[in-house]
Amino acid sequence: MKQPEKAPWYYLLLLILAGESVFILPFVLQRVFRPTVLKVFELDNVSLGLCFSVYGFVALVSYVLGGPLADKYQPRKLIAIALWMTAIGGLVFATFPNYITLQVLYGFWGFTTIFLFWSPMIKATRVWGGINSQGRAFGFLDGGRGLVGALFGTLGVVVFSYFMTTDLEVASLEESRFAFRYVILTSAGIVAVVGVLVWLFMKLPADQEKEIVIDRITASQIKEVLRLPSVQLLMVIILCAYVGYKITDIFSLYAQDVMLLNEVASAEVGTVLLFARPAVGVLIGIVADRSRPSLFLFIGFVIAFFGSLIFASGVVENVSYAMFIFSIMIVALGVYAIRSLYFAVMQSGRIPLVLTGTAVGIISLVGYTPDIFAGPAMGYLLDASPGLKGHQHVFWMLAIFSFVGGLAAFRYFQLYGKRFYGNS
Repeated sequence: MKQPEKAPWYYLLLLILAGESVFILPFVLQRVFRPTVLKVFELDNVSLGLCFSVYGFVALVSYVLGGPLADKYQPRKLIAIALWMTAIGGLVFATFPNYITLQVLYGFWGFTTIFLFWSPMIKATRVWGGINSQGRAFGFLDGGRGLVGALFGTLGVVVFSYFMTTDLEVASLEESRFAFRYVILTSAGIVAVVGVLVWLFMKLPADQEKEIVIDRITASQIKEVLRLPSVQLLMVIILCAYVGYKITDIFSLYAQDVMLLNEVASAEVGTVLLFARPAVGVLIGIVADRSRPSLFLFIGFVIAFFGSLIFASGVVENVSYAMFIFSIMIVALGVYAIRSLYFAVMQSGRIPLVLTGTAVGIISLVGYTPDIFAGPAMGYLLDASPGLKGHQHVFWMLAIFSFVGGLAAFRYFQLYGKRFYGNS
């Protein structure tokens, strides 16, 4: 099928804004304001974790069911509707509902952010990348999303500080809720505005929009996608890559438990990672397009594997802060490079553009299962062996998944990387 012409630059900019905005309410606010969220909703960590479990279960079903939807309707429309519905959920969130309602809300967000949003976002990014810029498209998308998330977190802190009139240590429940409500409402308002911008401006010429949708998805087309070796390999590649991405969450804890840094210094480690993601995404996207994204995907797993071995060996203990950060950056370079590129190789894998949504849904069903098992697995390993030993076990886990992912990525490169199919 003829590839659509390259979409304008602001098409990708809107995708980046939408790609992180839709996750602000269910995830970003909780990541930045976790103690506050626990306080104002009167939850403990387990209760909040169960809300995420509800989200994860709905999301798992939504990956498969939402994929074909992205092939039938314009990504622009689905993305805008997803943003508006997610923002409406924010209005409920701002009322500080009871626990049952909160769980229902997270299930609702699992529907809006995955069923209506995920596959259309990936498909629209592939459209923007055209024939020769898939690495750049997905690198900019992931890197840009990381930067937008950091900026949204900063804005949330500013809003919260402005409306919090008393010291945090002595603030009452009502005072904390008063300030945090404005954070929620500001976030919901921004999400809704981004939806309007997407609807109005993320357009393609009419003939191009017709080329990227299909009237009806048939069972034979789904079977056709399932039979593609590239789809089967990407299931394994993304599963292993996503385990790595989840494990990067423990670096702040490593800083505190093993390096014996204080809470502020440990938080700074998390901040370094926050800004490393966009830097790696943009850089690897540009570099990969000058060569073959599938090759750099494999190299990313190799770097992640050796980086994980450094921590698994236990040598990162009595070292300087600079050496600690350098060791982290090795793992981050590998993990974030993989994350930026695993959807960028779809075109070289002969996955039809018009069936991108269906393929993404099928791949994601397996690829994102770490949402279910990675957290509990890491928690068990850390709790069973406190201190350095537990962290070593987690990084052995990363090494194993990086090795398996590297094998799958190498096979992908063997099948599709040595011949030119537009982008890899």
